[in-house]
Amino acid sequence: MPTPRDTLLLGFETHSTEKIQEALAAGAEVNALLDGKTPLTSLVEMYFRSPKFSDCVRCLFEAGARCPDIGLLAVLLDDPEMLGTELRKDPSLIRCQVDIRCAFTPLLGASLLHVAAEFGLVRAAAALIDAGADLEAKAAVDDYGFNGHTPIFHTVCQHRNHCQPALRLLLEHGAKADIRLAGITWGKGFEWETTIFDATPVSYAQAGLLPQFQRDERDVYENIRLLAQASGRVLPEELNVPNKYLST
Repeated sequence: MPTPRDTLLLGFETHSTEKIQEALAAGAEVNALLDGKTPLTSLVEMYFRSPKFSDCVRCLFEAGARCPDIGLLAVLLDDPEMLGTELRKDPSLIRCQVDIRCAFTPLLGASLLHVAAEFGLVRAAAALIDAGADLEAKAAVDDYGFNGHTPIFHTVCQHRNHCQPALRLLLEHGAKADIRLAGITWGKGFEWETTIFDATPVSYAQAGLLPQFQRDERDVYENIRLLAQASGRVLPEELNVPNKYLST
């Protein structure tokens, strides 16, 4: 028989509001620590990406979950009205930086637009852009000179290609598709950590073909086409996707 804790974690792993509500009704505490983390933090740090992420955040929030950073909470809820209210109260939020443990592209020294891009929160991203968020804001650089990436990097090689709408939004507003980094560390701190050297949005998208990324090659090349088009590059019509040699 699963415990309320087990059911809560299952809800986080599958973005099931039903499971989260079931766990809370069975006695799971919305602010009790799970392995040293609040349930909200545990949800945010999960690897899964889907359109139901913000619904799960709202489920916890409405049950009384505490989040001291209301601006960040508004982004996680994908709530442009709440976000607009917070930005009017404190316009400096548009430039604030957050540190979030992330299973994929690092969210260290990240802007709220980085966060919205990572989780595919298009409504929040649009509100941030309308409020003047810097499309080319750089995340923190580590001791080796890696990372320092812009929000677009969070959208090009995402779980189930969930963030392609955010990629299109950023490109429509002029985000640079040809920026180059010394490197970017995907999955930093996790067992699948992988450094991509001399990274551009295109090469980072193509890194999705590595087995540990577990990305669909059709999604990879669709994103590459979007990035190439935004950079004024012309690609061959036939890119051998899926790879015919490997499928015979």
